[in-house]
Amino acid sequence: MKKTYSIEVDCANCANLMERAAQKTEGVADASVNFMMQKMTVEFADGSDEKAVMKKVLKACRKVEPDCEIDF
Repeated sequence: MKKTYSIEVDCANCANLMERAAQKTEGVADASVNFMMQKMTVEFADGSDEKAVMKKVLKACRKVEPDCEIDF
């Protein structure tokens, strides 16, 4: 399953770092961040709980940018 979320990210470099952090998160098959559109697309691994995975993604992204927000 693939879903797109609104995010708040301040710079393109942070968006790239957040994308890599999301991709490394357990339960994520793939992730991409579009800085210009302020969107994150996440493809979930089979059998993953979307909300639980997104909480982990948000935690990982906040290590990059502490004030990051993802609307899920």
